Parts: sequence; C-alpha cells; structure tokens
Amino acid sequence: MPELPEVETTRRGIATVMTGQPLKALNVFEPRMRWPVPADLPERVNGHRVRSCDRRGKYLLIGFDHGVMIVHLGMSGSLRRVSLDEPARKHDHIEWVFENARFLLHDPRRFGAVLWHDLADGPVLSHPLLAKLGIEPFDERFTATFLHQQLQGRTQSIKQALLGGDIVVGVGNIYASESLFRAGINPKIRAGSLSKARCERLWTSIRSTLDDALTSGGSTLRDYVNATGAPGSYFDIHAAVYDRAGQPCRVCQTPIKRIVQGQRATYYCPTCQRR
Repeated sequence: MPELPEVETTRRGIATVMTGQPLKALNVFEPRMRWPVPADLPERVNGHRVRSCDRRGKYLLIGFDHGVMIVHLGMSGSLRRVSLDEPARKHDHIEWVFENARFLLHDPRRFGAVLWHDLADGPVLSHPLLAKLGIEPFDERFTATFLHQQLQGRTQSIKQALLGGDIVVGVGNIYASESLFRAGINPKIRAGSLSKARCERLWTSIRSTLDDALTSGGSTLRDYVNATGAPGSYFDIHAAVYDRAGQPCRVCQTPIKRIVQGQRATYYCPTCQRR
C-alpha cells in the first residue's frame, strides 16, 4: 500500500502543476471504487481553479474555492502525470485534464477513493475519514514524550499500535517494521510497556525512516510510481528488514524473521530486536 512517503511524494509532484490552474475536465471512467465516486463530481469541479494540494495522513486533498477533493490511492494505486495524448491504460479510472497537463489515477484493485467535501459542510479536517487521524510524524507536537504518553495502558503489540493511525499517521506496515528495527525494539512487545528511553529511540527512528524514504522518493515495492511515473528507490538503498525474510541481517547476519500480526506481515531481526 502507498504509505506516507509515497503519498507525500505524489502530493509534491501534483502541487507544482495543479496549484493555481483551472481544471478543464474531470473524467470518471470507473466510479466503482472503495466508495462510489459521486456522480455529480465532474460538474462540481470542471472549470474551477485548484487552490491547493495538501495531504492528511495517506489522503491527498485537492482544494478548490468551494470544497476539497479527497483522494486515496488504495492498496496499489498511483496518481501520475501523462502526456496530453497518451491513451489511458487498463485500470486508469479517473482523469484530471488541465490546459498543459493531464493526470490519471491508476488503481487495479479499486480500493482507492475520490470523494468530495463541500465547503458548506465545514473544514475538510472534520470529514469522517480525517477527523480521528493521529498526529503527523513531522508535526512539532509529535515528540518522544507524546509518544510515550499515548502508549500508556495499551496492551496491543507496539507494531499494531503504530499501524492503528490514532497516535501518529503514516507509519504503515513497511515503515513500522523499518522503524522498529532501527530502534532495536521487538515488534511483539506490548506497546504500554515501552520505557521513555525506548520511546525516544522509536520516535527518532520513525522520523529518520520516513525522512529517508521521502528523500528517496518512496518505495519500489509492487507497482508504485510517483506523480511523474517514476518509481522510488527507498528499498534499493535503505531496507533493513522489510521483505527480507531468511536473508542475513545487515548488522549481525542473523536471518530475518517474518511473522503475521493483525493479518499483516512483520519483518524483524531476532538478535538486534530482542524482547
């Protein structure tokens, strides 16, 4: 699934082109996504100028004067820029057409979403999909102390607590495994048992892992591509444990283990990440 670095990389790519430009046409080729694309969405936005391209968690927020288009890339989706005359491919479901640019939402599994939040309904951050999201990982309010406080009393594993998204957003399955490895924390440890010192290490690791991924343009797993159609390079350079089951740890040479937590694969080094 595209995670925060992939979504932020996409946001940066579309923001440089879309912002300030009138949308000539929004074309919906397939409305049956995770939630149906509103039938009247094209008439709501066609001819209106894009005022902003923001992000909240894994949601892209394309702002207009009268509302916000909420876009989610789903499990394997991408939003890429294409030439004005390039034919749409199979699984290209939504098209944004500007005077000198064109974007296509590619989503083979149709787990993504393109929704509308009208300005008359209040701030977009009050939308049900956004209202309960945790703090952003690079927000100055996200501190080691905050993380330690939020974990108190939680009996779930630390990996599951990170994936929940109600403490901090964007630390999805891939980057949770990598962050825990950097912090030397076993993913099976009960979240509420982490000491302040361990939370300090984890907080530092979360931010450094996501920062490295942003610098590299996101992940090359599956078919992720950024807004220009290019793959990221994070796992060519930085991956320490994710998707490396049975391979030697880059630090101690112990074989990396794979377990399943909450129906998601977790990768860790049993030596570097002792309980």
